[in-house]
Amino acid sequence: MSFLTNEASSESIASLSKQEIMSSFLPEGGRYELLTVIGKGFEDLMTVNLARYKPTGEYVTVRRINLEACSNEMVTFLQGELHVSKLFSHPNILPYRATFIADNELWVVTSFMAYGSAKDLICTHFMDGMNELAIAYILQGVLKALDYIHHMGYVHRSVKASHILISSDGKVYLSGLRSNLSMISHGQRQRVVHDFPKYSVKVLPWLSPEVLQQNLQGYDAKSDIYSVGITACELANGHVPFKDMPATQMLLEKLNGTVPCLLDTSTIPAEELTMSTSRSAANSGLSESLATSTPRTSNGDSPSHPYHRTFSPHFHHFVEQCLQRNPDVRPSASTLLNHSFFKQIKRRASEALPELLRPVTPITNFDGSQPQDHSGIFGLNPAGAASPPGASITPTEPCSRLQKPPRPPPLMKPKAAVAAALSSAPSPSAFGPR
Repeated sequence: MSFLTNEASSESIASLSKQEIMSSFLPEGGRYELLTVIGKGFEDLMTVNLARYKPTGEYVTVRRINLEACSNEMVTFLQGELHVSKLFSHPNILPYRATFIADNELWVVTSFMAYGSAKDLICTHFMDGMNELAIAYILQGVLKALDYIHHMGYVHRSVKASHILISSDGKVYLSGLRSNLSMISHGQRQRVVHDFPKYSVKVLPWLSPEVLQQNLQGYDAKSDIYSVGITACELANGHVPFKDMPATQMLLEKLNGTVPCLLDTSTIPAEELTMSTSRSAANSGLSESLATSTPRTSNGDSPSHPYHRTFSPHFHHFVEQCLQRNPDVRPSASTLLNHSFFKQIKRRASEALPELLRPVTPITNFDGSQPQDHSGIFGLNPAGAASPPGASITPTEPCSRLQKPPRPPPLMKPKAAVAAALSSAPSPSAFGPR
């Protein structure tokens, strides 16, 4: 591998077209005022900050990754993310506004997402699940992004609620580009791939049976469709299916054809719906026995079962189509966009979602924010603000109880390798839709 200097990387970024410069931020650490820490990630080598872009005063999210502590494998992983971020351009894919190296750290600047992620919303406000119409708008944006990604010859491999971000104006963005894998090799699109996603411990519940199985049959873009089905259950039920299962049991359940479902009056026995129960124990989201606890009410009415509701047959059918065990019979993203489930959508997401997410309001006022003041970020205040905002990274992941693999030895020249990735812009024509 040839290594480029940091100066070469800066020259490459400086050579961006005028249109790209207009939509991007300057690649200089001094231009950003780092505010509160809103998350950690990537084997604890990444810190996510809320920041203010000084030239305009705009609030952004900055991911800072300590390159000196990264292994060879981690640097290769980051190079792939930077390559994909330059290649992709779609209204429903989170754009990288700037990527550069500052003080041995890789900085990735993205727009601030004032509603945070869909996971933040179900963890802080919609703990028994979101309403069907809101989910339809969100999943439509996700499928539009996946349709583009698949046509570009990639598999996303990390579709989940925490990677679905919502801006202050109600636009839906898919993030998580780090796990994307190209299906194009030597200029030819491969029928299947076999690579297992790296650093994927926290995403196992969303992965399809064929990805987890790791056999000679491999997997393709249809594996993302299975993840869409799991994410639909996550948004509707308030938690992800299989969330508390050991990895081996989860694999066996998926291989044996266990299919998660939406929890409502059509999937939960009537006698259980008469119990005052909470969503917290629809064990692993598989519509098994529910544990009792005090229900949550918002209007002072007598408590009722949180799943005493009925989703439309179209929504149930949509989930069933996504979660079919055989990937060959799962619909593509483009086919699913024409599913009857989306016929209920009558307006743009930017017009409808802010109404559907009430009483949640986007975080737009940061007056008095202090570097360590988390009260307005992590939903500790009762004002109804989304939390944490916009990084697609959450401080904790309840679905992962698996041991992390040991970290490989550090790389000698990680900064030069990442600088090379920053300066090598891909040719979209080489990877375009086929």
